[in-house]
Amino acid sequence: MARQNTVFKEAYNRYAVALRIDATLPSEPEIAAQLGISRSTARAILARLSDEGIISWNKRQKIVLREPAEDELFPSEETSSLHDIIERSFMQRILSDDAAPGMQINELELAREIGTGTTSVREFLIRFSRFGLIEKRPNSHWILKGFTRDFALELADVREMFELHSAAEFGKLPAGHDAWSALAEIKAQHQAMLRDLDTRYKDFSALDERFHLLIHGAAKNRFIADFYDAIAIIFHYHYQWNKAFARERNERAIHEHLDYIAALESRDQAAIDFSCRLHLRSARQTLLQSIPAVIEELSPLPRAAPADGK
Repeated sequence: MARQNTVFKEAYNRYAVALRIDATLPSEPEIAAQLGISRSTARAILARLSDEGIISWNKRQKIVLREPAEDELFPSEETSSLHDIIERSFMQRILSDDAAPGMQINELELAREIGTGTTSVREFLIRFSRFGLIEKRPNSHWILKGFTRDFALELADVREMFELHSAAEFGKLPAGHDAWSALAEIKAQHQAMLRDLDTRYKDFSALDERFHLLIHGAAKNRFIADFYDAIAIIFHYHYQWNKAFARERNERAIHEHLDYIAALESRDQAAIDFSCRLHLRSARQTLLQSIPAVIEELSPLPRAAPADGK
């Protein structure tokens, strides 16, 4: 119910801000298709608009009486993008204890569970399928193919290539760039989490994603942005399958992030490259350890960054 409520609030805001006085609204199925939601959610949106006196709703006739005031919209902290909602629900399903290669994923069931339309779910699954983890079957069904060692290695290789470039570009940003204040905020969030790690270590995945997304944004490269948006789903959710030593693993990652942030703040390209490589190597190891029966032989990690950053 909570997930469906979020879908409703997000869709309500999208639809309400687009309303224009005296406009005649289409049918519920048309609104549902336009917003990528279920008919019941579309009906709930119309009911709220009517209750607020924003529209006049008399059987099939729906006319906009006025535009909504800002305080009549749901606050941003109560809404998530439809993409985020579908992603979260999909990943929760394939992270469940009974998820295994060959498991079927049904578009209609997933859409009903979320409270959205099948078109939005299908678009998400099609985009996700290009990485080879799921495969389309007839009658709106998909098959979970599983996560192999070769897939993990290929994924890590490409991620490292893109992030090394992005981190170098981040270090070249001018002092007044907004990214530096965003980095300072993320740094403070890492420090706060470290102070209360016993109760907050499970929240690290979301913070990890925000940190790496900020770094990738510095590249201003549409291909890197598209890659990261899709690949983060796999990288930041999949390792949760292996929950052993999660606290210790996350604590190490937080310290690596803080060292990485310090290197970015120094703008020293050699230090940035070293800290980035060190952290991505740990991330690669974590990803490989999430695959059953995989024992990856890794060469020793570098002992310390050179004092002169070279």
